[in-house]
Amino acid sequence: MNKLDIKKIKDFLLEDIWRVTEDEVSKKRGMFYNAIKIATLSVREFMQGRIVNKASALTYNTLLAIIPILAILFAIARGFGFANLLEAQFRSGMEGQAITAETVLNFIDSYLSHARSGVFIGVGLIMLFYTVLLLTYNMERTFNSIWQVKKPRSLYRKMTDYFSMLLLLPLLILLSSGISIFMSTIMKNMEEFVLLAPIIKFIVRLTPFVLTWGMFTALYIFMPNTKVKFKYAVFPGILAGTAFQAFQYLYIGSQIWVSRYNAIYGSFAAIPMFLLWTQISWSICLYGAQLCYVAQNLRNFSFSKETANISRRYHDFLCILIMSLICKRFQTEKEPYTAESLSDEHKLPIRLTTTILYELQDLHMLHETPVENDEEEVAYLPAVDINQMNVSMLLNRLDTAGSEAFKIDRNRYSAPWEALTQAREDYYDSTSKILLKDL
Repeated sequence: MNKLDIKKIKDFLLEDIWRVTEDEVSKKRGMFYNAIKIATLSVREFMQGRIVNKASALTYNTLLAIIPILAILFAIARGFGFANLLEAQFRSGMEGQAITAETVLNFIDSYLSHARSGVFIGVGLIMLFYTVLLLTYNMERTFNSIWQVKKPRSLYRKMTDYFSMLLLLPLLILLSSGISIFMSTIMKNMEEFVLLAPIIKFIVRLTPFVLTWGMFTALYIFMPNTKVKFKYAVFPGILAGTAFQAFQYLYIGSQIWVSRYNAIYGSFAAIPMFLLWTQISWSICLYGAQLCYVAQNLRNFSFSKETANISRRYHDFLCILIMSLICKRFQTEKEPYTAESLSDEHKLPIRLTTTILYELQDLHMLHETPVENDEEEVAYLPAVDINQMNVSMLLNRLDTAGSEAFKIDRNRYSAPWEALTQAREDYYDSTSKILLKDL
């Protein structure tokens, strides 16, 4: 392979592959290209999106909320009568750090006892729920940032969704523990069966992975305030869950090693080791979320280089085109366009379409309307009477959008300013009688 061939491959991976559409290649080749795109984009967006910094912020929130969250879980567990089972699960999860586990359990008992008595009850409960809600809120904000979602959940949905999650978590822990115990009991009874015993052992060892896969998949579907399709969340959930379990085993092994060879250092290292575990765990989780976003929105990255460097003329052309299509749709009383239907029907890059739709909303040319039978998807309607919405109005709003409050003396530089304004006025006059719905 000579330098020319290497250059062709490099140019193809960096530029040409992003211009290939699904109808230009076979299905198998398209799937192969998509796999390359997803792998490349997930790593690139993970690095450029400062996901590690977001994981650090969540690590700090986790450190603040870990005791209140565990206190709520243990309070619910005691109410249902399986606190001992939850405590056993917690101790097994902290294998190799018995002293740390005992300290945390003492903190939990102390927290609950103070929260139930004296003047502390009101302030204690408020702080308890505040720290928990702060963590879940920052989790949602981080996932929304990855998914490019601008609107968070409403206050009512936050309260209902977050507390439902807290109530379900102990039950899921109980279910996972029950499954593990059940499978272990079956394995002991099946030791006499030569053929079935290895299969049962494999299933028992696979159970924690399956539960972790399910947890990450559910997190990727539930946490962002947008519609996440199950088929795009499964593989990232499996990948992140497997990486998390592998890192968990490595973490437990390192804790045992540190404690065995240096008891003093091992005791001191509990806090930084926990922070390291939390940081890496969040990084794994957020990479899976990024992978899920890229897989579901792969079309958004087509023509990404051209979209980022679009000319002013072509940008204005697309603004006029999109507004014209929406006005015509409204005039014929058909179902309004969504961003996806607009992109599919007229072969427009979806990312550029979405950007222009947001821009036209800011210019008060469009407004959103909910799609029937789908609360999370929106369609777009004209915000002005279509019999008054002309090309001149749109171009004028595009030109004047943004700030002009700069300390530049227009009187001193009157000639350039007058040349510009005169050209713009001629421009507007020539298009003032052209209605967008008539294009």
